[in-house]
Amino acid sequence: MEKFTTLTGIAAPMPLVNIDTDMIIPKQFLKTIKRSGLGVNLFDEMRYTQDGAEIPDFVLNQPAYRNAEILIAGENFGCGSSREHAPWALLDFGIRCVISTSFADIFYNNCFKNGILPIVLPQEQVDALMDDASKGANARLTVDLSEQTVTGSDGTVFSFDVDPFKKHCLLNGLDDIGLSLEKVASIDAFEARATQARPWV
Repeated sequence: MEKFTTLTGIAAPMPLVNIDTDMIIPKQFLKTIKRSGLGVNLFDEMRYTQDGAEIPDFVLNQPAYRNAEILIAGENFGCGSSREHAPWALLDFGIRCVISTSFADIFYNNCFKNGILPIVLPQEQVDALMDDASKGANARLTVDLSEQTVTGSDGTVFSFDVDPFKKHCLLNGLDDIGLSLEKVASIDAFEARATQARPWV
């Protein structure tokens, strides 16, 4: 998993509430178990017409936000089913950070396991960042996980809370497998002792 330390990038404003995981990646794209290739179908039903043409008004289809790495969203982002394909699709598109007033619990935890930083801020601060993001590609935000800050294009700094363990995992690029591999020496030692004690197993 890619480490998350400091990110400076374009933020796309998406002031919709209750964006569920089916809106993020519709069910027909859940057949794959690969984490790559889903970005093209991110927000598919909002991005494209039924014949596959782009909908110009959708924020990620607008030239200023095609390379967005940060998403400023309405409350209760990621609600609905627990599909892990949702953070996979966001990450494959290039989104590394989502800022909202609230997230669905399972989606929130899945983000950390896939290298995405979900940030919870009060409504007035999200509103300020939403306004900032609405300025277009010239308005870049900086997210510093180590310092736990979001800095707007005008220099305004907002602080956010994050669980220390989740922070450690993101800073070091550790998913569940990576955490296990940190203990590989202890695992090998245990298996050697177990083999010696129970050679018949």
